[in-house]
Amino acid sequence: MAKTCAMGLISALAAASASSSLLSQTNQNVAFADGPFNFPLFSSSSPSPSPSGSPQSSTGPLPSQPSASPASTTDKEGSGNVKARNDNPRTSSAGFDPEALERGAKALREISSSSNAKKAFELMKKQEETRQAELAERAAEFKAMQAQAETAENEYQRARNQELVKLQEESAIRQEQARRATEEQIQAQRRQTEREKAEIERETIRVKAMAEAEGRAHEAKLAEEVNRRMLVDRANAEREKWVAAINTTFDHIGGGLRAILTDQNKLVVAVGGLTALAAGVDELLQVHSILSSEFASADYREGARVIWGYVDRILGQPSLIRESSRGKYPWSGMFSRAMSSLRNGDKTSSKNGNGFGDVILHPSLQKRIQQLSGATANTKAHQAPFRNMLFYGPPGTGKTMAARELARKSGLDYALMTGGDVAPLGPQAVTKIHQLFDWAKKSKRGLLLFIDEADAFLCERNKTYMSEAQRSALNALLFRTGDQSKDIVLALATNRPGDLDSAVADRIDEVLEFPLPGEDERFKLLKLYLDKYIAQAGSRKPGLLQNLFKKQQQKIEIKGLTDDILREAAAKTEGFSGREIAKLMASVQAAVYGSENCVLDPSLFREVVDYKVAEHQQRRKLAGADGDGA
Repeated sequence: MAKTCAMGLISALAAASASSSLLSQTNQNVAFADGPFNFPLFSSSSPSPSPSGSPQSSTGPLPSQPSASPASTTDKEGSGNVKARNDNPRTSSAGFDPEALERGAKALREISSSSNAKKAFELMKKQEETRQAELAERAAEFKAMQAQAETAENEYQRARNQELVKLQEESAIRQEQARRATEEQIQAQRRQTEREKAEIERETIRVKAMAEAEGRAHEAKLAEEVNRRMLVDRANAEREKWVAAINTTFDHIGGGLRAILTDQNKLVVAVGGLTALAAGVDELLQVHSILSSEFASADYREGARVIWGYVDRILGQPSLIRESSRGKYPWSGMFSRAMSSLRNGDKTSSKNGNGFGDVILHPSLQKRIQQLSGATANTKAHQAPFRNMLFYGPPGTGKTMAARELARKSGLDYALMTGGDVAPLGPQAVTKIHQLFDWAKKSKRGLLLFIDEADAFLCERNKTYMSEAQRSALNALLFRTGDQSKDIVLALATNRPGDLDSAVADRIDEVLEFPLPGEDERFKLLKLYLDKYIAQAGSRKPGLLQNLFKKQQQKIEIKGLTDDILREAAAKTEGFSGREIAKLMASVQAAVYGSENCVLDPSLFREVVDYKVAEHQQRRKLAGADGDGA
């Protein structure tokens, strides 16, 4: 409160000059602020005249800011130090008027001596509080305006920030688009460069290939000219050689005919040779050798060899064939086959009562082969395509013999070849394969082509050790067997069916497994080969030439060899194949022939059997050791 009063007094002193004139001019009550009362302030005081002789206006200038006389200023610039003129003697040279302070002090004295001093102070207090409230209100308004200005500034700043962010984003998008456009342009230029480079490389390769092709064509043309001249010279030489050989041959044939007609002994030999040829006996080569020895001429032998080689290439069987029922030449074996069929009839099939000759198989396998033989015979009768077969199993289990009997039962010719003969032919293998199939198609009865050890050249084509010639031979066989044939039955035999090429396996219609013989089959095989190698040894009737040049075999006597002993041997020979049992009986025959009296008794038989069983076990151990080492 004291602070407020002091401030009011200071304000009163400052406004004393303005209020004194009003107090001196009126002698009536004055209303202060917004108070509801009036009171006489000063009645005896008179206003002080202003220095100019006129009353002070309440709205005039403040006492602390006197008006400057125009005469107190200089009209010229640069006139030096000139003192201002003081027209009012109560003011100082600096323009301060002390009259206001005097009036204020006088007013304070009058107020303090007045009876209304307390009310004046209260009025001044209220005026000051009113002014402070107005100031606070103005301050609040100023703060509100400042807050509004700050809000507007913030809104503006936020809008500007958003605009800046938007501008930055647009700038980043433009930069990204520019970067992408630049990268696309660089990639396009790079692709164009790569295309141009590839085009240049292709053009270079094309030009190089054309140059190399022209060079090869020129070389080929030169080589063709050289080869043509060589072929012409060789053909002329061959023609001259053939002409000379034919002339020499006919000259010697004429001389031989004259010698035969003039010499009775030679005539008998010639007639005998022609008779043997007409009978179909395979003695043509012997007749050739006899005639050659009779004529005793080197030129004749050379000419005969050339002619015979030509006849052999045209009419003979292919070199790949190891065995065939057709004979080497069309006329070979006709008479012997007819006589054999008349003489033997069904003798072979009735030996062991199984209808398959020397083949002893498991009953289920034998039944299956009989069904196949009947189906093959009916297929041939109805001119239907034949079915190809695969025989697989351990060695010596009768695959080849079964194929031979299958062909005989079905009324087909058969031809036997082995896959191991193909690889040594090299580049000639393809030609030989085609010759083989061309020859097989000439059979009027149909032919069963049996390929033993088929995996030797029909193995998988991706094998690294397989030569190009073997691949070509395999491709040739696949080409000839691509369609079902009405002339050829293809029968493959192998110990390793998994090694066959997938295209070869696709051409197989029937698959037969040939296992090792069981105890019953081994017993039948022992009886069969006992009869073949022991009982019938020395009882066969040799031919005419054998009677002249070969010694008669000695007959073997069998003592005490019963079926029980054979069954005992069959039990001991477990794991033996049919071929091993045949070799066992051949060893028994050799042991009998090595004895003094040529007699087979149980002790000798058991001795040989035990020896062969031990040998078989030893071979199996060696094979197992080799397998483990590998």
